[in-house]
Amino acid sequence: MKIAAIGQTSASSQPPRAKIRIGTLQEKKTQHEPISSVSLGDFASARLADEAGIDFILVGDSLAMTLLGYETTLPITMDEMMHHTRAVRRGVRYALVVADMPFASYTINLEEGVRNATRFMKDAGAEAVKIEGGEKRSDLVRRIVDAEVPVMGHIGLTPQSVNVMSGYKVQGKSLEAAENLMRDAVALERAGAFAVLLEGVPREVAAKITAELSVPTIGIGAGPDCDGQILVFHDLMGLSTEPPAKFVRKYADGAAIVSNALRAYKADLESRKFPSDEESYHLPKEAQLALAPVLTRKRAVVQ
Repeated sequence: MKIAAIGQTSASSQPPRAKIRIGTLQEKKTQHEPISSVSLGDFASARLADEAGIDFILVGDSLAMTLLGYETTLPITMDEMMHHTRAVRRGVRYALVVADMPFASYTINLEEGVRNATRFMKDAGAEAVKIEGGEKRSDLVRRIVDAEVPVMGHIGLTPQSVNVMSGYKVQGKSLEAAENLMRDAVALERAGAFAVLLEGVPREVAAKITAELSVPTIGIGAGPDCDGQILVFHDLMGLSTEPPAKFVRKYADGAAIVSNALRAYKADLESRKFPSDEESYHLPKEAQLALAPVLTRKRAVVQ
């Protein structure tokens, strides 16, 4: 009988992990269990997040900045988002995969919005899409849901509206603004959204919206009273090049870890410590003996 190591449980004693679906998130809200989420855009990070038990992965358009080097999320295209969604899909077995619809992919007309949403499902393997905007997007959300594509809403600080908002600013700080956010959230739920992401809003407003809605709320810079939380992978891993926002908690100094590893690698190369003999492949002894005369003749020719 194989004994598990101290501090570990045998694989056979662990219950099989179930695929996370939209109904799972709804059950978590009902049972007051926190929903975990990370925004990322590559295969390796997706695999690690999935193995860590994260509930849903957002292929967020923030990858425009973290992975592609754009200054904002606005330039990223449908083709780029599709490419990264496919990569994430290949790294995930259990988490729900939600794709962010990029700027101008759903705002020109309803038909194009529906078509692009279905592309994420059909051609990239997403299981849902996320759309920025509240009440004014309710008709679009309804149409997309009618096309059998689940939709997550996104209100508050919506980065695609950075120019309209004159920067990345907390939303819902006045009574009128808070009431508008509440109206937006309710309109999205009534249109069929399965969840609403609340970004950059006061804790009290997010708590009120969470209590009002029957669907889950996911917070980012919205306090601890939401049904779930999401952070950008590069922010929580300490890999971002920009100063973090107030709501970001850095769980690792990834930039220092990677930088130190690369410096150590370069130093070992320069000092001839890498690769070592143990890290090299060798011919069998018989082949080495047979090859020795050939190597000697070649060496003599070169000399």
